[in-house]
Amino acid sequence: MADPSTYRPKTGEIPESPGVYRFRDAAGRVIYVGKAKSLRQRLNSYFADIAGLHPRTQTMVTTAAGVEWTVVTTEVEALQLEYAWIKEFDPRFNVKYRDDKSYPYLAVTMGEDFPRVQVMRGAKRKGTRYFGPYAHAWAIRETVDLLLRVFPVRTCSAGVFRRAGQVGRPCLLGYIEKCSAPCVGRVGQEQHRALAEDFCDFMAGQTQRFVRRIEQQMKAAASELEYERAARLRDDLAALRRALEKSAVVLPDGTDADVFGLAEDDLEAAVQVFHVRDGRVRGQRGWVVEKVEDVTTADLVEQLLLQVYGDVGGEGVPREVLVQAEPPDRVEIEELLTEHRGSRVAVRVPRRGDKKSLLETVARNAGQALTLHKTRRGGDLTTRSKALAEIQEALGLAEAPLRIECYDVSNIQGTHVVASMVVFEDGLPRKSEYRRFTVRGVDGQDDVASIHEVIGRRFRRYLEDRENAGLDLGEGGPDDDPVGGLDGVVVDGLNLGPGPASPIDPETGRPRRFAYPPHLVVVDGGPPQVAAAARAMAELGVDEVALCGLAKRLEEVWLPGDDLPLVLPRTSEGLYLLQRVRDEAHRFAITHHRQKRSKAMTVSVLDEVPGLGPARKKVLLRAFGSVKRLRSASVEEIASVQGIGPSVAAAVVKSLGGAAAEPAVDMATGEIID
Repeated sequence: MADPSTYRPKTGEIPESPGVYRFRDAAGRVIYVGKAKSLRQRLNSYFADIAGLHPRTQTMVTTAAGVEWTVVTTEVEALQLEYAWIKEFDPRFNVKYRDDKSYPYLAVTMGEDFPRVQVMRGAKRKGTRYFGPYAHAWAIRETVDLLLRVFPVRTCSAGVFRRAGQVGRPCLLGYIEKCSAPCVGRVGQEQHRALAEDFCDFMAGQTQRFVRRIEQQMKAAASELEYERAARLRDDLAALRRALEKSAVVLPDGTDADVFGLAEDDLEAAVQVFHVRDGRVRGQRGWVVEKVEDVTTADLVEQLLLQVYGDVGGEGVPREVLVQAEPPDRVEIEELLTEHRGSRVAVRVPRRGDKKSLLETVARNAGQALTLHKTRRGGDLTTRSKALAEIQEALGLAEAPLRIECYDVSNIQGTHVVASMVVFEDGLPRKSEYRRFTVRGVDGQDDVASIHEVIGRRFRRYLEDRENAGLDLGEGGPDDDPVGGLDGVVVDGLNLGPGPASPIDPETGRPRRFAYPPHLVVVDGGPPQVAAAARAMAELGVDEVALCGLAKRLEEVWLPGDDLPLVLPRTSEGLYLLQRVRDEAHRFAITHHRQKRSKAMTVSVLDEVPGLGPARKKVLLRAFGSVKRLRSASVEEIASVQGIGPSVAAAVVKSLGGAAAEPAVDMATGEIID
């Protein structure tokens, strides 16, 4: 680990002009590329107090062994050079977007003498126009099949094209008039290129021009009594309209835009883009990126735009780019895209209307893509096995932690303190084993004491269940452990089934709630939380269960008694599994906390009703289901509930102030109740 002060350049040597800088490691490899409006100000920020830097930035500057820079004239040039260097050096600490799948494109090889329409994947080729991407290749073929009737461009391979020319006979598409057959000279090179250009214009969104042109030709043919030609043009028009129907209209004003939606967590981000041309979605694409540097949403958007539009031609840049967050260098990005397109390009965040609604739809797609990415990664058996093996090796465990329990505490300003316990078995969540705890007798804002209480309660129940099952914690070997199977205790390799020494409750036939100890306990937090959990386990004599903590801010693994954390590689499947477990515990704790808070708010409303005790509150809530329904009920309806009299019903209506707050009448005497 290098000391940044050993390679820090002198402040006077760094220019104040805009430029691009590169950090290199000891082997000379470029590990980070960045740009700055003022090189001096930006680079000095890296060599200030290292403790004040973001953890990922700390890792970068301590990995580097040198820094160099290049001065440019304008900030737009800095953007261009930054993108070029990122593409050339592939630095490990820069954000790099990768496709979450291989998308097919509709490609027209305009660089050939006789352009060809085909489906293409992979790297883009010079001289070829691309449309899409599409979700499926068959969607491209359906569209092409419809459009070849109007724009009969060749679709055959180079070999088929040459053979047809040699024998003087076109292929089947030439005979059915879905190819203009340039291979046998039915049309010349210029005519065929004109057809290909019209095809590209239609795919680029200039649809109404061709629809109007065919309509005019059809009417002219009909007026000249050329009915066969008019019928053929009618069918051509129907084919164009069917092709247009395959693209949903999302913006009624014929907008030409790319709409970027983004969903992110602390480690990764997923991006989806809808390519909208002439108000219709013409393609969709997605990326997933790992956050290997300290980036905000705006920074992610800027890097995304640079990488998406860095290699495309002018036809690939729309008039408008809609994003969730305005990039830091929006003006420079707009200038760069305008230069690519040859006309004005706007980058903006929609605030209202159809465009904002569409952006929200794209963002929801990004959220689903991120969830699917994590599910696929966590659901793969090989990956899970690798993750468990990495955790075993990193923590020095005797065996892989097949059962992991994670604990998290949730509260708001010390109120309604709750904790969660989630269980992962074989790398997958086992939700039937999840448990919730209400923390008592602890200062609500003291997470350390809360962890101590919860861990103590969990393992105290474990010891009680073992004792009730006739098991002794301090005796026996691994074969005596009830984790040997859900069917019963395993002794000397033999499954004895449920019995007096079994973690299975003989009365219910189900496992006792805390009968199974984990192989690994994970707490959400750093050294204080880990020490509290270790103290609770030691007080109970539980020493066969491994323990670690995962600090969310730094993503560091802390072991009991260690002064320094264990840092797993960011690409580690073991770290990813620990993060999943920790995030699930946090989600479960937050859900429980919200439920308790909501229940407390509901009960507090009824607390104000005079004469309404806890028993009657439960009766009313059971009868009406919610305070909202209770508020809309009349005095008679409330009084009809068993145990609730007219005077209490009137008090409820009066306190809740509902629509039924009219004078109450005693049904026995007919008198009005005050």
